[in-house]
Amino acid sequence: MATFSDLNALGAQRKPFFFITDFRAERLIVLDPSELESEDIEFRVDENYAYAKHESYFTVTPISFKDYQEKFDKVIENIKSGLTYVLNLTQPTKIETDLSLKEIYSLANAHYKLRYKDEFVCFSPEKFIQVEGEKIHTFPMKGTIDSRALNARETIMADKKEMAEHVMIVDLLRNDLSIVARDVKVERFRYVTQVEAGDKKLLQVSSHISGFVTKDWHANVGTILESLLPAGSISGTPKKSSLKIIQEIEECERGFFSGVFGYYDGEKLDSGVMIRFVEKTKNGYVYKSGGGVTLDSDCSSEYNELQDKIYLP
Repeated sequence: MATFSDLNALGAQRKPFFFITDFRAERLIVLDPSELESEDIEFRVDENYAYAKHESYFTVTPISFKDYQEKFDKVIENIKSGLTYVLNLTQPTKIETDLSLKEIYSLANAHYKLRYKDEFVCFSPEKFIQVEGEKIHTFPMKGTIDSRALNARETIMADKKEMAEHVMIVDLLRNDLSIVARDVKVERFRYVTQVEAGDKKLLQVSSHISGFVTKDWHANVGTILESLLPAGSISGTPKKSSLKIIQEIEECERGFFSGVFGYYDGEKLDSGVMIRFVEKTKNGYVYKSGGGVTLDSDCSSEYNELQDKIYLP
């Protein structure tokens, strides 16, 4: 199995590589770009893709509200106990589609797309980190609303719960980035972008945090990644205790869902968080999704958000 030290060695040689890591950064796959086709792996990183319209192909059978509420209430209990302040609660949802994973990958519109063999596909709008020159960037995404809602943009920006959640995650990512970079600052706080979500559009709130790495960051690219994983935006804060709570409450291994994949070309590194995720199981397809829970969260709203994120963009 590959290690993050292997990435340091490749970076020191300025040798390009593609990587995938699971949510807990316990399983790392590293490949030379020339090996992708033979390994039956496709990926794309494209911030300026041209959106191609298509039909919605998923029939969804979500977790029952009762079952979700039991898990939600346990998260709230842990928050009240001071073990976490914000925690990303996710669940698998059974979906039905006539499409293969390869066809889903082909149709999806996203900044970050990945198909891993006949096992899973992700089509993510969320960056993890980008490193170029001596500057490192991260872009936590927290806060989602249907653009059709009345005064949607104003509503999401004024929502106290969403503001609190976003502030906590930005603070976590700022502290994480300070482990590997200097002069860390929030360049842009809470800006709204629109994401195509099948037959609707979602507004999502992000922030931009940056800092400076050393000139020899290439030889430490693996160390940088390992230091920042798991991604704070899809785990929680404090990270260590939140990860323990996630394992106890979700009752379903995330695996590669909410992990990270990326590409290093010898000059720069770009990577995305693996959300918007379809996995093939022995019982059919599941779509893994969720959202951040804070003390001010409303269970019904969080349950609806989990379902709002189930789409083929």
